Amino acid sequence: MRLALALSLLTTPAFAQTCGGPLPAFLDGIRAEAASMGLDASATQQILQGAAIDPAVLRADRSQGVFQKDFISFSRALISRNRMDNGRVYGNRFDRTFDSIEARFGIPRGVILAFWAFETDFGQVQGNFNTRNALVTLAHDCRRPELFRPQLLAAIELTALGGMNPATTTGAWAGEIGQVQMLPKDIIENGMDGDGDGVVDLKGSSPDALMSGANVLSSLGWRPNEPWLQEINVPANLDWAQTGLNTRKSGAQWAALGVTARSGSIASNLKAAVLLPMGRNGPAFLAYRNFDVYFEWNKSFVYVTTAAYFATRLSGAPVYDAGNPTPPLTGPQMQSLQTKLTARGHDVGGIDGILGAMTRAAVQAEQTRLGLPADAWPTTALLNAL
Repeated sequence: MRLALALSLLTTPAFAQTCGGPLPAFLDGIRAEAASMGLDASATQQILQGAAIDPAVLRADRSQGVFQKDFISFSRALISRNRMDNGRVYGNRFDRTFDSIEARFGIPRGVILAFWAFETDFGQVQGNFNTRNALVTLAHDCRRPELFRPQLLAAIELTALGGMNPATTTGAWAGEIGQVQMLPKDIIENGMDGDGDGVVDLKGSSPDALMSGANVLSSLGWRPNEPWLQEINVPANLDWAQTGLNTRKSGAQWAALGVTARSGSIASNLKAAVLLPMGRNGPAFLAYRNFDVYFEWNKSFVYVTTAAYFATRLSGAPVYDAGNPTPPLTGPQMQSLQTKLTARGHDVGGIDGILGAMTRAAVQAEQTRLGLPADAWPTTALLNAL
């Protein structure tokens, strides 16, 4: 789900934080802002006429408990044998498109296939929420208007370009459209005609969707022909405080510290971080610079890590060694931990029971302070020590 690109686009200072209140007044504000930006008046009317709040969108936005799962549980749930098999089938079916992507962008087909699988099961489940109403609902809601108001305005532009029909275009609850779930601004900036028919159709044309998704990743800084994630073995005497996404060393430096690849070889000249999604006793990976691009597609740590790992599987990597990690905290325990971390001055991004990147950083800092193994994996021992 592409929410990150919305942050800085299309808003003007006079309207940027407007949200809530009666819907007609809110829509009048959108109309005024669209006019101030020079957007097509007819397209604006098409978007706003009949616009409504969709309660199901709000329920979906507030019901993302799946991201509370730990990496092993989450990845095993999402990476099924059926998805692995379909990945090979669709990779072969659209071989020419993936060859074009690899030649033009330097992005391996496994990366695109993994996103395609997770977002819409290879285009089979694209969502049935009215896109216009989803964007109106989330822009009006005061939880994250800075993300969705720009996308509502972009939807006006996309309508003027003929890229969506406000009355009939459907997609995901967060306003994404098509087989790789792109928001209106992304479609305008990165939509591509992959099948050569002169039309960008992200819902009906798989080549269009795949090329467009690759173009998004490229625009976000994907480094051509470089790795993104690699499973590793880590020595028992590694300085755990040096693990995590905030510490990067060259592959050669990690190798000198005893880190080895489970398959293939470590890219000795590339910077990477040691990633321990479930602590020092669980799976271990080297996260290269391209791994960062995943966070521009989705902010969930467990989703990003799983998507990147799935891409390696589709590229021929073996199943990870799960190890024997300490059991994860329960949801209430995680919320209690986040409350304690916040009280100690850490910004964990909210008390949501989700072990995201900010909570991990805070956990690692407190583990270091308390003399515990600083592997960023929260345990009951840490919870009780705070």
